Amino acid sequence: MERFAAKLLFQYRVTVGGENNKRRTCEERIINVRASEPDEALIKVKDYAKSEEHKYKNNEGNRVSFEFVGILDMVHLGSEAEAEEVWYEFKEYLTPKERKGKLVPKEKDLNVFKQFNL
Repeated sequence: MERFAAKLLFQYRVTVGGENNKRRTCEERIINVRASEPDEALIKVKDYAKSEEHKYKNNEGNRVSFEFVGILDMVHLGSEAEAEEVWYEFKEYLTPKERKGKLVPKEKDLNVFKQFNL
């Protein structure tokens, strides 16, 4: 079985007084699946994403729908990918090492530290 990674887009749609909000909080989520070929991986990814959809009432009593929007990208994690790798993509940057201070956030500004309120 081969490893594949998919970047998924989900949205939180809030309905207030019968109207859906236009500006929505979204989540980009990267998942890994094992499959023998890309078509099988695609099916597994779609099944997973649809199974994550749900609805609930927020504190104000409004309906919130957590919905799968689509697959933003999918890659094959072949033999070139290390066991720890969950995603990769190639981009071009102008002098990235020289501009590290502008491109790379300070460690304390990484989302993980915001999540744990450290």
